[in-house]
Parts: sequence; C-alpha cells; structure tokens
Amino acid sequence: MKNQALEKLLAGAAVLTLSLNVFAYTDPEPQPEPTPEPCSTCDYARGPNPTVSSLEAASGPYSVRTINVSSYVSGFGGGTIHYPTGTTGTMGVIAVVPGFVSAESSIKWWGPRIASHGFVVITIDTNSGYDQPDSRANQLNAALNYAISQSKSSSSPIYGMIDENRRGVMGWSMGGGGALKAAADDSSIMAAIPQAPYYSGYNNFDDITTPTLIIACENDSVAPVSSHASPFYYDIPSTTDKAFLEINNGSHSCANSGNSNSDILGKYGVAWMKRFIDLDTRYDQFLCGPNHTGEYAISEYRDTCNY
Repeated sequence: MKNQALEKLLAGAAVLTLSLNVFAYTDPEPQPEPTPEPCSTCDYARGPNPTVSSLEAASGPYSVRTINVSSYVSGFGGGTIHYPTGTTGTMGVIAVVPGFVSAESSIKWWGPRIASHGFVVITIDTNSGYDQPDSRANQLNAALNYAISQSKSSSSPIYGMIDENRRGVMGWSMGGGGALKAAADDSSIMAAIPQAPYYSGYNNFDDITTPTLIIACENDSVAPVSSHASPFYYDIPSTTDKAFLEINNGSHSCANSGNSNSDILGKYGVAWMKRFIDLDTRYDQFLCGPNHTGEYAISEYRDTCNY
C-alpha cells in the first residue's frame, strides 16, 4: 500500500510539473522585418551639373540611338526605343503616348530629348487612333513592360540598361489623360507629365501620389484649360509633389513636335524626370524658386514646392 501511495504521489507531481511547464511556455516575440533602405540614400544622379542653357539645348550630354518596335507587338501599336550611349549603369524608363487620331510622330521629339539626359524612352503608336484615355493608360504600361523585357534580353541593344523600379509616363491630349490615369492606378510610377490632358467623365485623379507636372496650353480649344488641365491639377492631392505649367497663347498642340517652345518644354520636362526618377536634387532650382512666369512662353505656373 505504501508503494502504491508513493507511486500516486510521484505521478501527481509529474503532472503538476508538466502543467507548470506548459503554462510557463510563451511564444517568442515576433521579430520586426528589416526596414528597406530608403530611396533617399540611393545615388541615381548622372551627368554634369545642369544649367539653364544645357537644359534648353536640343540635346543633353549623351548621344542617342534608337530601336524600332514592330506594330505587331502585343499591348500597343509599336514605336521607338531611344537610349543613351556613353553612360553606364541602370537608368529609369519612360513611355510617351500620343493623343486621339494622332501618330507617334506628334510626340516622338520627347524621345531623344529626354534620352540624351540618361533615360531609356519608348515613344509609341496606339492600337487605334480612337483609343480612349483608359486604353492609353494600359498601353503606356504595356510599353514600359516591353522596354523592361528588352532590358532583360541578352540579345537586345539595351540589355541590362533599365531599372524597372524607376518608371515614368508622359502623354498628350487623350494620351495626357492616359498618363494621369496610369499614375492614379499605379502609385509605383515615379513621375508623370500629361500635356494638354483630355479626360471626360469620372476620374480617380485624387488618388495620385506620383509627382506630376501638367503642361497646359492657354488657348486650348480641344481640352480647354478651365475644364481639363486646371481641375485635374486641383484633383491631385496637395500632399503630392505637383506643378502646372501653362504655355502662353498655346494651342492644343503646344507641347508637340515642331512647336516653338521646345527649349522651355525640354527644360521643365527633363528637370521633372531627373528630379523624381533620378531623385537628383540638382534640378530643384529649375522647378522651384525662379519667377517662372518671367519666361515669356509661360503664362501661369503653380507648384507645391519645396520638393
């Protein structure tokens, strides 16, 4: 009997010890995931120190070569890839789309102008001249993805040149509406420049966090500033880096090929992309600070400086 009582006592003690151990056990504290390195520490700057004359010049510090893109490509209507030579490392990629019933030729001048400052630029035709802004937004994305795929192909002249995380969009007229729509739908796009933007009906431009420069044309009869470019600017939250540049006496095509304001447009267009895709603060001086309307070509300038 004494042995049985002792066995019961020992068994009870074992159960008690096990219970205490169970209650004493706690899961380890979850460890926080590593914080990604902030982009402000990245160094994407390239090229000499910019000046007004260097930005207003017809080309930047790098020579530019081109690749023709077949109209049979998927997602957009073909076009041209413009890329710089004489520089190394990866760079941002920018897609540019034309407007309603307009061809790539109307916006193609932006390709060599921006590429010569250290970007890969793809200027495109659309699937149809009648494509609406939302379709043009999708085609901008398809063009960016195509250029990125070429950068991943060892047989491509631009192999290894593109940083796919640094993307920008541009567009004119309905293409400008498309650029705004692309930025509204994808906050990872780093910069947008809609020109004489046209977009009718409901929009979600109040979702835009992408730094956006709107180029407006003062005498635009197709996409009047008062019902398109100006309200679009105010739709974009004030917390978003943004600017509004209106070309004095400009018609709807004031930012297109063959215009007389290419020096001013080039200066601001390049500066915007350098500042927000390359994160190069050397270009702040051209976007903030000066009396912009002192330029004869500019009738109005708004901004949310300092960036």
